[in-house]
Amino acid sequence: ENGKIASNINPYLVDAPDIIVKSRARKIHNELDLVWGNKPVDGGHLIIEADEIDDFLEKEPLAAKYIKKLTGAREYINGLNRYCLWLVGVSPAELKHMPLVLERIQKVKEFRLSSPKTPTKKYAEFPALFMEIRQTDTNYIVIPSTSSERRKYIPIGFLSGDYICNNSVHMLPDATLYHFGVLTSSMHMAWMRTVAGRLEMRYRYSKDIVYNNFPWPEPTDTQRAEIERCAQAVLDARELYPDCSLADLYDPSLMPVELTKAHQHLNRAVEKAYGRSFASEEEQVAFLFERYADLTKDL
Repeated sequence: ENGKIASNINPYLVDAPDIIVKSRARKIHNELDLVWGNKPVDGGHLIIEADEIDDFLEKEPLAAKYIKKLTGAREYINGLNRYCLWLVGVSPAELKHMPLVLERIQKVKEFRLSSPKTPTKKYAEFPALFMEIRQTDTNYIVIPSTSSERRKYIPIGFLSGDYICNNSVHMLPDATLYHFGVLTSSMHMAWMRTVAGRLEMRYRYSKDIVYNNFPWPEPTDTQRAEIERCAQAVLDARELYPDCSLADLYDPSLMPVELTKAHQHLNRAVEKAYGRSFASEEEQVAFLFERYADLTKDL
């Protein structure tokens, strides 16, 4: 009656079908692939902290073109600077003129050789590079893997390919405003809060549980354009406060009114793409579980 589901409290304590959302390496939707950030496994020797960078460049000026900004969940959310040696494509001729870089590479080699893990030992042969590289040259969305349960929204956003991100975040390469809009919406956050794992109480965003199983909307062109417009408005609202970190902007007791309103408009635009509006998070989750059940019945 009136689109209501018969009452049934499922294992997630939601009035929805009895379903366990399982870890899934293949996504149930046709959207972009989410990937882990790059994994250094370097003993910290390819990383240059903010308070070391000036001194390092003064002593090793030739390294400047191989130093990139590095971001992880902590740096991204709190607006902290950190750097790394990104030596993809460096030539031996250049390297031999950078003794401090060579010293760090040697330490990476020793660190990997001392590991009990066979794959890590193997990568001692490539000590100038991060062990797992998934970097994209294009803009990408960054999603912190762990974030505070106090926030209504996980702080996510765009970074350019010049930023190297580590494996404490996920990357969505080639993402558009539409992807950002849906992923930062209350629909996606409601799903995440229900199915994600926890670290202590903090949310653990994961590809195989949260992202790959998320039932995306199927918007009309008009609805998609509206989601994109509202998504840009969220980014614009953040820009009004350039001196604030995402941690400040998304702190429930500090969130600026412009940003709150921009998110509310975006939430409504995303709900419309699902073909209805919702009175509560419980209703959103129950609806998404129905969609999930439908999408996975033949998988």
